[in-house]
Amino acid sequence: MTGTASASAATPAASDAPVSPTAAGHLAALSRVELTLFLRSRSNLFNVLVIPALITMGTTTFMRQYDLAGAGLGMGQVMISTSAGIVLVMALYAPLIGVYVLRREEHVLKRLRTGEIGDLAILASPAVPLALATLVQFVLIASAVSVIAGLGVPAAPHLAVLGILLGTVLVTAAAAFSTAAARTAESAQGVSTIGFLFLLLTSGTLIPLEVLPGPLAEVLRFFPLTPVIELVRSGWTGQDAGMMESVVRCATLLAWTALAAWAALRRFRWEPRG
Repeated sequence: MTGTASASAATPAASDAPVSPTAAGHLAALSRVELTLFLRSRSNLFNVLVIPALITMGTTTFMRQYDLAGAGLGMGQVMISTSAGIVLVMALYAPLIGVYVLRREEHVLKRLRTGEIGDLAILASPAVPLALATLVQFVLIASAVSVIAGLGVPAAPHLAVLGILLGTVLVTAAAAFSTAAARTAESAQGVSTIGFLFLLLTSGTLIPLEVLPGPLAEVLRFFPLTPVIELVRSGWTGQDAGMMESVVRCATLLAWTALAAWAALRRFRWEPRG
């Protein structure tokens, strides 16, 4: 049995009904369980709360090789947007793939699905503690960088908040889809490595688009994670924060999120492969 989930295979009560108090209760209960499991694992806490921060600080070394000043950028604002991409990918996307695959291999997802809990609550609950850790970590890193670099308060904080929130949903959907390529919990690490390298290298997280050739930079602006980086940077600096730019970035994010969610519904496996 493959256990591949699809939109048509889901029951109306699980997928088509609007969110109700019962569904919200299921999500809250499952999220509390996932949070407890997350807090019990020291390795999880280290991988999610420490490693992304260390990598963010480490990127300052090779960021200095770029002519940031010539591109109209400052190290502080670059590091804030870089931290957004690194935290989303390494504190949410990569570990969430491992959690999904482990729950699948242990038949947890299959057992949950036989009850009254909807598919959305089952998939969202493992992401809740990781998403909270991601948001808290980004706020702490961005605040520290802002103080050290003397950037002050964000010029358009709503854009930074919007970028992080939409990015969280996108990355969660992408993680659910990516599990289709992971047959076992051991292979999940390889799948997540390929995924996070793709997201980091094509979004301006590790290589600012402003230092790339113009045509390449314009193409990469429409890749999945790029709008998050640009929204966060605009939120802090106030540059390119106009209505038109923001709408285009949000529309790009929503389009990629819808595509990832659709792909996840079609390809997500709820039980181990036979």
